Amino acid sequence: MSLAETINNDALVAMKSADKFKLSVLRMLKSALQLEKINKKHDLSDEEVIAVVKKQIKLRKDSIEEFNKYNRTESVDNLKKEIEILEQYMPEELSPAEVEKIVNDIFNEMQPAGPQDMGKIMKEATARFAGKADLKTVSNIVKEKLNK
Repeated sequence: MSLAETINNDALVAMKSADKFKLSVLRMLKSALQLEKINKKHDLSDEEVIAVVKKQIKLRKDSIEEFNKYNRTESVDNLKKEIEILEQYMPEELSPAEVEKIVNDIFNEMQPAGPQDMGKIMKEATARFAGKADLKTVSNIVKEKLNK
């Protein structure tokens, strides 16, 4: 079963169990998936679905930062609950040691000359880590290795 089908099934279960909060989050996610499907003009693969889920999580994390500035704790709590629901559809993230190992493999394959090769390294890293690791963390590791 594809990830999109799993999300649809979970929305049905939430509807039947009258879990209004989870249902509203899944409806927002389904709406974002539908929009992406229309933009891409084809059914979404699991990787594309993961990208949409990741984008939704990032939007909520950004909103949390804004709400914290204005002490809107109720909104922050709701957003955290939404993020918990959305994270169920993300693949397991790699441990820092696994990320480091893959970055080392990329460095061994590409033999970067220095910081000017950051873009090439990150392009390869983005392809390998798609949805499996936080690219900000990966970027920091790559910068550290390039500056040695």
